[in-house]
Amino acid sequence: MRADFSPLQMLLVTLAGWVNRHQQRVIEYLVAENRVLKDQVKGRRLRLTDDQRRRLAARGRRLGRRGLRPMATIVTPDTILRWHRQLIAQKWTFTPNRPGRPGIMTDLAALIVRMATENLGWESGAYSERSTSSWRTTTGSGTIRGSATS
Repeated sequence: MRADFSPLQMLLVTLAGWVNRHQQRVIEYLVAENRVLKDQVKGRRLRLTDDQRRRLAARGRRLGRRGLRPMATIVTPDTILRWHRQLIAQKWTFTPNRPGRPGIMTDLAALIVRMATENLGWESGAYSERSTSSWRTTTGSGTIRGSATS
């Protein structure tokens, strides 16, 4: 059985083979360069920034554990994949926007409680006598008086 190639197909196959060999040589050079650099920092722990970890994790995930095993010389493939998992976890960690009224700022709430505890005499007088029954029945743990006494 003979495969008939047109001149264009033959050119494409030759070009693809050349590109593949060239890429393989580049990869071999980079792996050798990484090994030389790793030998120079032997015994010292490398400190990578978060950005460097992100770049390694994104590219390492595409290769997978098996593809990283012969290539990963700085850190283990498991470490690179762990960085990727943490990166994905950070991406999807956010506070949901819940509907409803926003809460009172903590500084304001602390000021209200402080004023209520310092000025207990505010409830005396005409206002207090008129609204004593409604004031006492509406005070709960969520009101100023309820917060000040608890």
